[in-house]
Amino acid sequence: MKKILVLHGPNLNLLGEREVNVYGKVTLEQINQELETLAKNQKVELEIHQSNHEGEMVELIQKAQKNKLAGVLINPAAFTHTSVALRDAISAVQIPTVEVHLSNIYAREEFRHTSLTAPSCVGQVSGFGKDSYILGLMALVRRVCS
Repeated sequence: MKKILVLHGPNLNLLGEREVNVYGKVTLEQINQELETLAKNQKVELEIHQSNHEGEMVELIQKAQKNKLAGVLINPAAFTHTSVALRDAISAVQIPTVEVHLSNIYAREEFRHTSLTAPSCVGQVSGFGKDSYILGLMALVRRVCS
């Protein structure tokens, strides 16, 4: 069975209570439960992590390559706009990676319009709330299991 890394970035552990006008009331646990259900139906396994630390996220991406994971679903959160290290890690491991965002980053503050990580990914889904994760995982599963 193929395994996919799901990696949630900084502050996503506060979903459901932070800026609900932007991110909604859904919690990270609810997102993870929906992803697990979808993964089971698609016959893939998930390894799910959340980190507020850039270096830890880089190490998890590198470990995904060593453990021969099939893909990465990542919400880099604020690191989307600042982290060359995450971009380089995604490029270095050459594992199909899909970037997701709950909000439409292109409809928000101008500094959020640039994703440093997206060019290293096979695709990006943003603006659909928790469904961004669902759509991203569906696309990634099709990519790695076809």
